[in-house]
Amino acid sequence: MTTPTIVDPAHFRELMGRFATGVTVLTVNGPGDCALGMTASSLASVSLVPPLVSVCVDHEAELHDAILAAPVFVVNVLESGQEVLSRRFADHHEDRFEGVGYHRSPEGLVLLDGALAHLECDRFAIHPAGDHTLIIGRVIGGSTGEGRPLLYYRGGYGSME
Repeated sequence: MTTPTIVDPAHFRELMGRFATGVTVLTVNGPGDCALGMTASSLASVSLVPPLVSVCVDHEAELHDAILAAPVFVVNVLESGQEVLSRRFADHHEDRFEGVGYHRSPEGLVLLDGALAHLECDRFAIHPAGDHTLIIGRVIGGSTGEGRPLLYYRGGYGSME
């Protein structure tokens, strides 16, 4: 029996770059109820009953510890005109929300203005997954908007025509 080879990170990134994904911003309430957020493109539907989604957060991400500590979080699905938001929440900023339109749900969750959808989630499960943590959220509410999705493909942004 032969041992399978492991694909190096650069080749793996190239392979996965051929898979177009939607772009989201995860938001949580941090200490003192301050709004925290980060860009993520790893959203996947897991189950219909109960309604579960998964997201992966890099151990080195600024939001990693905050999302693990938060009992609830929001997945904001970005609209094609929100590339600037995706880039802002992917970069390091003192306050990523400065000048960004958002509002709070009746439960106090952070919802980005203009998003295609808001998935409000209870933290359901957490699993180690290499250099990331896999977070399973149970969808407890949400809303939808109009527009086309912001896509990420081969290291760049695009949208559906």
